[in-house]
Amino acid sequence: MKFMRLGTRPDTFYTGEATRPMWYTKFQFPLVQKCGLLQQLCSESGENTSFTVELHDIPGGVDGFELCAKFCYGIKIDLSARNFVPAICAAKFMQMTESVGKGNFVSKLELFYNSCILEGWKDSVVALQTTERFPEWSENLGIIRSCIDCVVDKILTPPSKVRWSFTYTRQGYEKKKHKSAPKDWWTEDIADLNIDLFRCVVNIVKSTNMLPPQLIGEALHVYARRWLPDVKPHPETSTASQMNQEEESAKRKKQLEMIVSLIPDDRGSVSVGFLLRLLNMSNLLGASQVIRSQIIKKCSLQLEEATLDDLMLPSSHDYSAGHNTYDIEMIEVVLEGYITQWRKTYSRDGNSLNLITKVGKLVDSYLHVVSRDPNMSVQKVVSLAKALPDFARPEHDNLFNIYLNEHPQMSKEEKKHLCSILDCQKLSAEARAHAVKNERLPLRTVVQVLFFEHEQHGGKAAQRNESHQSGIQPQGIELTETTGDFLNRLDLCSGEPSTKAKVARRTSGQSSTSQRVESQSEHKSKGKKVRETGSDKIREIIEEEITQELAKVKMQRSKSEHGRRKGK
Repeated sequence: MKFMRLGTRPDTFYTGEATRPMWYTKFQFPLVQKCGLLQQLCSESGENTSFTVELHDIPGGVDGFELCAKFCYGIKIDLSARNFVPAICAAKFMQMTESVGKGNFVSKLELFYNSCILEGWKDSVVALQTTERFPEWSENLGIIRSCIDCVVDKILTPPSKVRWSFTYTRQGYEKKKHKSAPKDWWTEDIADLNIDLFRCVVNIVKSTNMLPPQLIGEALHVYARRWLPDVKPHPETSTASQMNQEEESAKRKKQLEMIVSLIPDDRGSVSVGFLLRLLNMSNLLGASQVIRSQIIKKCSLQLEEATLDDLMLPSSHDYSAGHNTYDIEMIEVVLEGYITQWRKTYSRDGNSLNLITKVGKLVDSYLHVVSRDPNMSVQKVVSLAKALPDFARPEHDNLFNIYLNEHPQMSKEEKKHLCSILDCQKLSAEARAHAVKNERLPLRTVVQVLFFEHEQHGGKAAQRNESHQSGIQPQGIELTETTGDFLNRLDLCSGEPSTKAKVARRTSGQSSTSQRVESQSEHKSKGKKVRETGSDKIREIIEEEITQELAKVKMQRSKSEHGRRKGK
């Protein structure tokens, strides 16, 4: 940064206990000679030869008055963008103008301001930043306006014409040779401004329509990274600390709301990852519902661009309770907004379905991760899983396994609730085989898997019968491994082969005579043990489940047959 040195005498001012008491007498003409305010006060004193002048609330504070006093006595001072504002405010207050004395302090300061500060990039930003301490005088003197105009003018300069120094700490940038400055060269320097000055600069830049929305979004991203790093709820502390934390939270909430209000309406001006972090911060800081709704709407328009890392954000409620879990409820709200927008905007053509299917895969990947969290409730997992439309999830493999494995203490009702999200038609053959053998699954789920398998093979049998009638030799239908395994499980639970199980065997196909005899003898021996424990009730439940599933299957087949006929 540039500076201007005035005066030649050594510095004789002193500081004692963080104060600078300064006493001057009337006969010390250098001070009175250059200060119009002191001349006026002296003239008002009349014929009094000795009197005391007390100056309170000098704009620019002690620092500004000290610079004015040193200038009057010719003491060496170095003016720069850091001390210009307090100096000019104090000099104006003391009326150190050309009308009082030629070559006075105000004229020197204005010359330095116009020829040095406003000509430099960092000088302009630093001078604008120092106006935060003296907002009223800086505004009245036009310093804020002129600094903002200078900063905006330089921001709009084409990168190839940037010749001044700037702050740019992007990783890997310094290692490469560049013919021109990067397009976002200005974003880090203005991020040091306070919230009101930053908003003024960005709003003026936006109003010119000379920069793409993505550059405005990048400036907001840099500002948020500077002022909102890793916002977390504060644990309970002392009253004094809590008051400080509340003040800090209120300040950050104001910054967050300002950032959201400045986001351009153009889609893609900021990344969906950045929007999700803002939404997470709004929950942690307790932002208004209006702000949250704005962020959710913007997130919903770009959810298909998100990555898994973008979704891994902490929950404010669980964190404050001592559990560092994921904010799955926030993701569900965004997903619901995305689906609403998708239904309004897209049709069910190939491209639109690909987009929502991509979101479905992302949500399922997220479910796989959060299911490993020991503090994650089954209700939240099921709620998010059900928020996704059926056509957005082409397969259901591994949709429930991870949560079951990581939460072995689940109750029977919780297991039923978890498995209610499954669609047997979207399970692969391997997944169905695993489900039938999985002892942790509820019986209802296993029955559903079994009868879907049964219906599949029943359909194949019908096709083979038609082929046989057409003169094609049918192949023998064998009982599948998964169906057979489950029928054995049914017989073991009921004590003897149930009626419905026998029907299932007959409709599924025929096994060899030796396999039947061996299976029946095994069932009888195992059935004695189960009957001793009173498994009649279990058998009734099984048969009731099977009856319900048969009714559902018949209804589904009837609907599909009706649909085919209607299509023809």
